[in-house]
Amino acid sequence: MAQGKLFFWLRRVLGPALGRVGFLLGLAAIIATWQSSGAQAETITVTHWGGQFYGVPYAVAMEKGFFKKNGVDVTGILTAAGGGTAVRNTLAGGIPFGEVSLAAAVQAINAGQKLIIIGAGAWSVADQMWLVKKDSTLKGIKDLVGKQIAYTAPGSVSNMLILMALKANGMTPQQVKLVPAGDLGANISAVGSGAVDAGFSDELIYAQNKELVKPLFMVRDMLDPRMMQTVMITTAEYAKAHADVIKGLIVARREGLAYALDHPDEAADITAKAYNNPNIDLFRNHVRKLIKLNYWSDGRLDYPSMNHMVEGLQITGQIKGDVDWPKYVDTSYLPADLRPTQ
Repeated sequence: MAQGKLFFWLRRVLGPALGRVGFLLGLAAIIATWQSSGAQAETITVTHWGGQFYGVPYAVAMEKGFFKKNGVDVTGILTAAGGGTAVRNTLAGGIPFGEVSLAAAVQAINAGQKLIIIGAGAWSVADQMWLVKKDSTLKGIKDLVGKQIAYTAPGSVSNMLILMALKANGMTPQQVKLVPAGDLGANISAVGSGAVDAGFSDELIYAQNKELVKPLFMVRDMLDPRMMQTVMITTAEYAKAHADVIKGLIVARREGLAYALDHPDEAADITAKAYNNPNIDLFRNHVRKLIKLNYWSDGRLDYPSMNHMVEGLQITGQIKGDVDWPKYVDTSYLPADLRPTQ
């Protein structure tokens, strides 16, 4: 509602009950509150917020006031089931800033979206796996020939990983049925109900569902786990016009991560609260494990691990040859010590 319309409506409704001076003073206070609340309602996007642990630095940054300290009052996080959905949510958010799958970001840029990759998110896949039902007779990935395999969404981390895992074992996507099932909860449900034969998970989700499922294979046993899962993105137009906001978000995330590394149990408790998950002990164990795995980047990009992740796009023919990263990446918004030296 524009200020003029708001003023007219309030004057018409409240005017007869207020003296002129009192009305104007009250109106001024209401408009000030309206403007303030609108300015504070900023949202960003983090893929699988509420499920996977890409969100730990952001949860800590919100709780400890690091976003406000750096000039951006983030009050909400949009989630997505991965892949292109996360990119679309980023563009629809209050601030067009998101942490999304690297492959999805590359696909969106290739499709003509005016996006730029501005920093790194998670750069290890060591805790990820595919699960089967507890009573399944399947013993390994080669037993999945002719079977249905769930992942989260097209262009997602899990989409890339299953394609690479199949290739590493001499298998092709045509030998299996790949099913985009949604988030990790949906993958577990699909496995448990028998809708698919195997589904994607991480160690935390598995730990919460041991009575239902068991690991079929760990990604780290199939592939080098050093891969750039997620990256921070924004639009080139927004970054140019609001460089201070983008830089503030990157720094706040970095500070959130630094705090989590120094206070893992508190960070786990904050994340469990943000995710509305009561399994605090499991969260604490998982955060400690991810810290040992060097799971999160402080924002700096690592091109070998980025090249490794987009192999899935090369397998499907969506990218031919190497990725020309300077066409996708702008590191000028990173703190100086995180930018490439070359």
